[in-house]
Amino acid sequence: MARLVVGIPAAARRSSLRAQAPLVLVHLALISYSLLALFPVLLVALNSLKSRSAIFSSPYTPPLPGTFDMVGYQTVAANSNFPLYFLNSLITTVSSVGLVLLFASLAAFALATYEFRGNTLLALFLTMGIMVPIRLGTVSLLRIMVTFGLQDSIVALIIIYTAQGIPLAVFVLSQFMRQVPTELKDAARIDGASEYRIYRLILPLVRPALGTVAVFTMVPVWNDLWFPLILLASDRSKTVILGTQVFLGQFVNDWNAVLAALTLAMIPVVILTVVFSKQIVRGLTSGAVK
Repeated sequence: MARLVVGIPAAARRSSLRAQAPLVLVHLALISYSLLALFPVLLVALNSLKSRSAIFSSPYTPPLPGTFDMVGYQTVAANSNFPLYFLNSLITTVSSVGLVLLFASLAAFALATYEFRGNTLLALFLTMGIMVPIRLGTVSLLRIMVTFGLQDSIVALIIIYTAQGIPLAVFVLSQFMRQVPTELKDAARIDGASEYRIYRLILPLVRPALGTVAVFTMVPVWNDLWFPLILLASDRSKTVILGTQVFLGQFVNDWNAVLAALTLAMIPVVILTVVFSKQIVRGLTSGAVK
């Protein structure tokens, strides 16, 4: 009897360990992948704070008192206009994301709430925008911007990025808005709320989806080089990625300046992704379990 009493907890512990083993392996795999993905970013950032000799002699060690050097950032500050590049990228990204969220949420609300002729066809048309790369229409877009006198202007970038982000945003937001109970909308109508008021009441309920769409729209806009390279010519309108590319072409052999410029270009995206990481996870997992 004593053996039975002692044996049950041991067997239960072994069973619990066997049940947790797959979960532990999954976490180890995810942690390993995260470290592998972050390693190049950390390597660039750390080496940007070291002297040129230390970059080649000890690239994997952190900057120490004997190797710490800000010469790369000093070169960037003296030979480029990064504050203006950052401002242009910030205006372009914030404006594009804001317009995408506004127009996409309005379209998603209409598609998810109203039944009308062509509803499915319109949703399919917008979904096709996800599958067709906007870069295929580069020549036509360039002609349109020249016709309206928008070349060499970040307004042209905002228009293009807004059009590029709307299809995916509508697809994601409409799926979330369809999960909002119809009874909630009907109750608001009975209380005399207008359709715009109902739309504003629904937005907080799909906040995780809005955060997810904002991040997925923000990152490609901030990192894009294609359209700035084609549409922007003067230094006053360059974005940070285009400015970094031009700077790297001038200082291709100055590794301190190259690494410093790359670090400055990466920092905003990394910070914003970390800030909105919870919204991304909630947006991707909401609706996965009914």
